[in-house]
Amino acid sequence: MLKTRIITAVALLTGLLTVVFLASTQVWALLTLGVVLLGVAEWSNLIKLNTNAKYLSLTIALITGLFIIFINLTPAAIYQTPVLLALLAGACFFWLVIAPFWLITRKTFTSRLVMGALGLLLILATWVGLVGLHAISPLLLLGVMATVSIADSAAYFSGKRFGRHKLAPEISPGKTWEGVIGALAAVTVYGAVLCYYKHFSPWLIVCMWLLVVLSIMGDLLESLLKRQAGLKDSGQLLPGHGGVLDRIDGFIPTLPITLFCIYLPLLNGVGVHG
Repeated sequence: MLKTRIITAVALLTGLLTVVFLASTQVWALLTLGVVLLGVAEWSNLIKLNTNAKYLSLTIALITGLFIIFINLTPAAIYQTPVLLALLAGACFFWLVIAPFWLITRKTFTSRLVMGALGLLLILATWVGLVGLHAISPLLLLGVMATVSIADSAAYFSGKRFGRHKLAPEISPGKTWEGVIGALAAVTVYGAVLCYYKHFSPWLIVCMWLLVVLSIMGDLLESLLKRQAGLKDSGQLLPGHGGVLDRIDGFIPTLPITLFCIYLPLLNGVGVHG
């Protein structure tokens, strides 16, 4: 299992690095939109949408994505920024206000309409984060993704080796507080190296701690949805990792919140054209 997990991770990393640095912003947006559609399909399965509702969700996601990418070629270009900010702000509100309460109460929402709309909001906002951070700098995007990935790997190995105290046994029995400490420790080392060699402010490490907390929330929320759906993985696309949502759950809160914090003072700076 571990060997398969590592092989898949190496393949994904190689493909990611190749595309991130070679693709234009628009090509990157189109390619990642395809990943988004896979995520929407998996979310639809988690909340048990019927076939027609699933296709409707996919259609809405596709149309919204294409609208955002190509709207600059139309007279409606002035609407791009409000749409992007609405997606980012909605995702931020969910993760900072609603998600903590949801994880504490572990409530099951039976309205498929609400859950379907929530999935579209969160996954499209994640895509906007992917595209927006790439447009600013591919290195910035990779830095955020590396923080989440390092935290995830460190939590996995430290939890496996030292895990004793359960983090959220009713949601994900395998996650431990020792894993959280390992994630924070690994990210602190990563941040310290960046601060030393790139002369960044030490406050960067604090921001990275916040990203770790957010990524754990994303992981727990997806685990909660899978538990309520009676599924072990969101899909079987990625050997050793499950589905797309299993691989990007930590990015779903972190990418949109990072981009929103960057663009909040610069409301006219958001774009996916390049």
